[in-house]
Amino acid sequence: MPAVSTGPDLESLLDLVRGRRIVVLAGAGCSTESGIPDYRGPDARPRAPVQFQDFMRTEAARVRYWARSAAGWARFSAAQPNDAHAALARMEEGGAVRGIITQNVDGLHGAAGSRNVVELHGSLSSVRCMACGAVGPRDDFQRRLLAANREWAGEMAVRAESGEVRSAPDGDADLPAALLEAFRVPACERCGGVIKPDVVFFGENVPAERVEQAWNLFGEAEVLLVAGSSLTVYSGRRFIYRAQQDGVPIAIVNIGPTRADEVAAVKVEGRLGDVLPRLADALFIPANCAE
Repeated sequence: MPAVSTGPDLESLLDLVRGRRIVVLAGAGCSTESGIPDYRGPDARPRAPVQFQDFMRTEAARVRYWARSAAGWARFSAAQPNDAHAALARMEEGGAVRGIITQNVDGLHGAAGSRNVVELHGSLSSVRCMACGAVGPRDDFQRRLLAANREWAGEMAVRAESGEVRSAPDGDADLPAALLEAFRVPACERCGGVIKPDVVFFGENVPAERVEQAWNLFGEAEVLLVAGSSLTVYSGRRFIYRAQQDGVPIAIVNIGPTRADEVAAVKVEGRLGDVLPRLADALFIPANCAE
């Protein structure tokens, strides 16, 4: 069996996690290698994400969100799991990883084969009526958006071809202002209510039952592995605080600084698609073959 090439940082990570139950806290760095931009990575452009209260209060905010989402959906929904997703699924199948708490909304962990996944912020694959609670597929709502905005769809395609439409985080897209004019947002077919993606917006609370699921999974951890998150958002950083409180060691694989660097037992700077497959390889071969 070929040896697994590891550097000093990866060796330290391997020493920390080998033989221990790993729970993964996954962030946007897991998705950037699948072509999905993030908010805070080294190449991220400054932008203001939609706020929950604004979305619910004003039609203008909903038009802005859904026009940009309609433009970005085709590319976002076509994204495929990358080597990092596959490595995490393999480590779960092998018994090293107990599950994943993900801050991502793209469903790529499940698509890669991970089974025990808590999607902390929900999933963009569905939409919800904020009045009657009806839930439906995002693909169906996309068809309604395009049907209600046929001229817009044609103009958007032309501008996308010219490079004026650029992908942005969470299935969004940067659009010229002209493409926000006269855009129509369909209402709920059942009750006429406001349709919102079934995800947690900034300024919105994570549902209590989902938080409970995440804590139950966290309770199985003997190591908390942060994969691709700067931990800027409290909904993810809370698990760092609990790990410190409970004496659970923290390992980090990320490019750039995080809010837990000073308390981590091990940090590996590197692409997840490079580091996690090597970690998986090293965990599942005899120790004397990893030298």
